[in-house]
Amino acid sequence: QVQLVEAGGGLVQDGGSLRLSCVASGGTSRNDYMGWFRQAPGKEREFVARIRWNGDSIYYADSVKGRFTISADNAKKMVYLQMNSLKPEDTAVYYCAYKSDFTGKWDYWGRGTQVTVLS
Repeated sequence: QVQLVEAGGGLVQDGGSLRLSCVASGGTSRNDYMGWFRQAPGKEREFVARIRWNGDSIYYADSVKGRFTISADNAKKMVYLQMNSLKPEDTAVYYCAYKSDFTGKWDYWGRGTQVTVLS
């Protein structure tokens, strides 16, 4: 079992920045992945970014590439999402997720943190 808790959401103006964090507890492995997803009102949950615990295998959605940066601190079991040049369309609930390299599935999810970008 892996438990995930997000923090760092809030209100920000168009063009502003926020940094989300997620702490993992429970059984984790350096070969497994941490990811960020988001869900806007009335829309399906969508992938944002992911990273392997050992720091490699970073991948971003096209919509955030060049603006968002994902990073991980394996020793602290923390993953971060630095979000710059935020746009109103980035408004969503952001979820931290964990994917086992063994199952290949995003098996564990946090409760989410709200990010609102004001125009």
